[in-house]
Amino acid sequence: MKFLIIAALGVAVAGAVALKKAKHDSSSAASIPAEGAADGSREISANPGRPIKLPKLMDLGADKCIPCKAMAPILENLKKEYAGRFDVEFIDVWKNPDAGKQYGVEMIPTQIFYDASGKELFRHQGFFGKEDILGKWKELGVDISGVQAAAGIVREAPVAADTRPRESVCFMCDGDVAAKTKTVVKGQSEQRNLCGPHCYFIYFSSIVGGDPKTEEAKVSVTDWASGNLVAATGATYLYGLDGKGRPTIKAFADKEAATKEQQTSPGNLLAWDGLRSKELATRCAFCDRAVYPEDACGVKFGTTHGHGCCTHCSMGVAARLKQDIEVEAKDGLTGEIIRVKTLNGMIASLEPATAVAWFGQKKGPDGKWVSAGCFKQGFFVNEANLQKWLDARPTMTGRQITIAQALADKMKLTPEQIAKACKLGECK
Repeated sequence: MKFLIIAALGVAVAGAVALKKAKHDSSSAASIPAEGAADGSREISANPGRPIKLPKLMDLGADKCIPCKAMAPILENLKKEYAGRFDVEFIDVWKNPDAGKQYGVEMIPTQIFYDASGKELFRHQGFFGKEDILGKWKELGVDISGVQAAAGIVREAPVAADTRPRESVCFMCDGDVAAKTKTVVKGQSEQRNLCGPHCYFIYFSSIVGGDPKTEEAKVSVTDWASGNLVAATGATYLYGLDGKGRPTIKAFADKEAATKEQQTSPGNLLAWDGLRSKELATRCAFCDRAVYPEDACGVKFGTTHGHGCCTHCSMGVAARLKQDIEVEAKDGLTGEIIRVKTLNGMIASLEPATAVAWFGQKKGPDGKWVSAGCFKQGFFVNEANLQKWLDARPTMTGRQITIAQALADKMKLTPEQIAKACKLGECK
């Protein structure tokens, strides 16, 4: 009996020891980060100095501050697009104030870049756009190229040569010059052919310090009735609207002929001064060129609404005014609406997120690539639409860029460069 009692006590003690060890093991397992990475690489509250498997972008902010809210979709996009290349994590320091102290946050949002060993490489305070984040990784020497989108469409040589006679190509918009609307500007050494009076006013507003009286004395328009060139300042103009609300302009040497045409083509009869007033009434908020609202991008800055004569100029309004803007542009192929909002000179939101930009370029006399001008630029809801648009324009050259890059290019311009933007001989 004594031996049985001693044996029973031994089993009880052994069981208690085993139970205690099991509880200790269970407690130790609970201290491992939730995703199972023993080194803390996926734990939001991990010590930034501890090793991690991937480079990490840590964003410390709050879900209610304005720039933080603007960062949210960017972080979500980066998390999905660059999964496996670098981690993206967010900490709400208003809900978790200890984290703010731990990471030494002085203002929100703050972004901290870590290399794969957990070493802090760089930190930024305030809103930080997607392209700027990706550019910073590159600047820091961290290779994330494996998940970046393909370079996109690049066309350095025309698919087909432009075989049109040069006199039949508009100097400004590169469109066809119709016989009945041909407008001519005669210089001392050359003649510039334009497709119509509207392109003349774009041309005039592209001249640095142009004097209206001096320049308009060089202009001739085609008489709609006879097909002959007449002085622009002495003609009468029938100013109407097409089905899309875009102005139509017919020039007449004789006012009676204009009145007769008015009976079948409704519109107002204007002298040159009246036509000039209407044509120069709406200007690009970036480059100051004349534009029709029907052709332009809508730009909102503060409580003011304006226009950008092309998609890239609309981005330039943020640079010229040093303000956040909202842009509403049309897909160059389908007319679908693309909306862009900026914050501190960077893209805050883009709808749809798949939208891309085309940067029309040509080689200058020195062999360097320069802008092909406002008429060769565009935004598209996706790359497929851009490709279809280019298929119909085999002579076009340039390259696909992101809309964020289109904005960044403009934000880099100096005030002196902005003053010369889109001006004849100055557009780079």
